[in-house]
Amino acid sequence: MTLLDGLTLYLRVAALLLPVVACAAVGSYWAWKKKPFPAEFIAVLAANFATPALVFHTLLTTPLSGQALLQAGAATVLGFALAAAMAAVALRLLKLPVLGLLPAAVLPNAGNLGLPMAQLAFGAEGLAIAVAAFAITSVLQHTVAVWVLSRASPQRTRMPRGILFAVGAAMALRWTGWSLPAPVLDSARLVGSMTVPLMLLSLGYALVTVSHAGLRQGALVGLTRLAVGTASGLLVGVLMGLSPLAAGVMLLQLAMPVAVASYLYADRLTPHGPIAAGAVLVSTLALVLLSPALLWLAGAVRA
Repeated sequence: MTLLDGLTLYLRVAALLLPVVACAAVGSYWAWKKKPFPAEFIAVLAANFATPALVFHTLLTTPLSGQALLQAGAATVLGFALAAAMAAVALRLLKLPVLGLLPAAVLPNAGNLGLPMAQLAFGAEGLAIAVAAFAITSVLQHTVAVWVLSRASPQRTRMPRGILFAVGAAMALRWTGWSLPAPVLDSARLVGSMTVPLMLLSLGYALVTVSHAGLRQGALVGLTRLAVGTASGLLVGVLMGLSPLAAGVMLLQLAMPVAVASYLYADRLTPHGPIAAGAVLVSTLALVLLSPALLWLAGAVRA
């Protein structure tokens, strides 16, 4: 890769990250001005309404066939199982709370970063596989991960049920072959589109108020996420015998930085929200620096 190619790639990655930074900056500005922030309102709105609508619309409208969706889903689940095993060991060695930070160390930002990266590297065909991986990631993020965090919560907060109903309804409609009227799908898409901006506003607010200790520990979690994600992405392609294209896409999806939703749930359900916020910041910045190497590795896997 020449210097010009490297600069071009950095500019393209920066363009992908600009909307993320811009939205989070609004939350940071609000915190900097010391304005009241309705954290509970945003958390409930995102978890109980926006996210279920997003997952419902994604599962129902993904262009992949049932078989392709099943393969991508199996690869995603296996990747997360491998990442969870490695992350649990790493968090234990780092003397960090395992249950409270495991979702942040395992689950990637497969939506607003993973999908554009897959399209950048592999085009429309790669994007279709990435959408399936994102759908499974979203389901696990808002069900299994929330359950794990609730086990780490001293108050034993109940897991939001909206996402379970959304997944069940979407899979039932796909299985029966029934379709919904366009206005219903458009409504789900519009409500679901609030998910990422709400989470980024919360993240931006948290980054201004995060303590130095939270940032230091968050850096350890964020770097763990990138390391175990890359390792599990490579292993999945080998263990499942994926096609070169699918293996490259899965590597990119599993190697993305800490998901913003991991911060949102950690902040709501555990005392470790500041650490999760620091993990999102550090892992995202690290991705910008390492993106050329990651895209080269995904291309090498495909070749």
